[in-house]
Amino acid sequence: MTDLVAVILFTGVVFYAVFGGADFGAGFWDLTAGGAERGRAPRGLIDAAIGPVWEANHVWLIYCLVVLWTAFPGAFAAIMSTLYVPLWLAAFGIVLRGSGFAFRAVATRTAEQRVAGAAFALSSVITPFFFGTVAGGIASGRVPSEGGGDAVTSWLNPTSVLGGVLAIIVCAYLAAVFLTAEARAREDAELEGWFRRRALGSAGVAGALALGGILVLRTDADRLFERLLGPGLPFVVASAATGAAALVLLRRAVPRLLRVLAVVAVAAVVIGWGVAQYPYLLGTHLGLGAAAAPRPTLLSLAVVFGAAVVLCLPSLALLYVLQQRGELEA
Repeated sequence: MTDLVAVILFTGVVFYAVFGGADFGAGFWDLTAGGAERGRAPRGLIDAAIGPVWEANHVWLIYCLVVLWTAFPGAFAAIMSTLYVPLWLAAFGIVLRGSGFAFRAVATRTAEQRVAGAAFALSSVITPFFFGTVAGGIASGRVPSEGGGDAVTSWLNPTSVLGGVLAIIVCAYLAAVFLTAEARAREDAELEGWFRRRALGSAGVAGALALGGILVLRTDADRLFERLLGPGLPFVVASAATGAAALVLLRRAVPRLLRVLAVVAVAAVVIGWGVAQYPYLLGTHLGLGAAAAPRPTLLSLAVVFGAAVVLCLPSLALLYVLQQRGELEA
């Protein structure tokens, strides 16, 4: 039962990494699109692509927090009392990002649009960075089981910084592939080429960071390093293979296939981290069994999860289908 609920929890992590990551990455390209005139077309496509779904993707973050709090309350308390600085900054970034995106759409003055757009774009970069530092702090064992760990070194350390920078770049890659597919579906060759070049560039940077990160993990998180090259290796290889396939097919694949390959590439590397972390929830000192709530609580959570799958997933699927068909833009 503990393992089942852990899978339920990590399913939310994977979904948020994919769908939330694509949204954050779109903000990265919004930030780097250039001035008002030069960046008008890319920003227009970004607004059209994420406008109907960007808020819905935060459902997965709420899901992860509720499941972690309910199923593993001790670990939840330890994480919140240690990593509260990056978590607070990530939450602030989410609020700022939503406000900026909403106000930019209704602002009538150019100055107001620029301020709101800058808030949206900058927060789209800082939010995944701080979430990445949280993941690095947990994975490298810097969150004590009893909580109250160092409020600075728990997230300002080599593994956490690597996680934060990788999160930004991976989100940018995912969004660039998605937006390339979106431009192709709209038959906009110029924007397709614009985002395709950025997909290739971000993939190269992500690959270089991943290779350099091996040395970081070997010296700073040796167990994670060993497990990634052990049971987590098939997922790492699958991530690299599907990510490369997406790049090879950027010029010719149908949009749906491109999106699937990019999703699998990101999901596989996140799952690889989860497999490498197992059976520990925090570093190598708090296992899933020791952190889990009583069995009746876990059973109730599993039942609620089953109900949520039946009630909520069809709605989310319908939302994404309608968005892909362009029926929500009006």
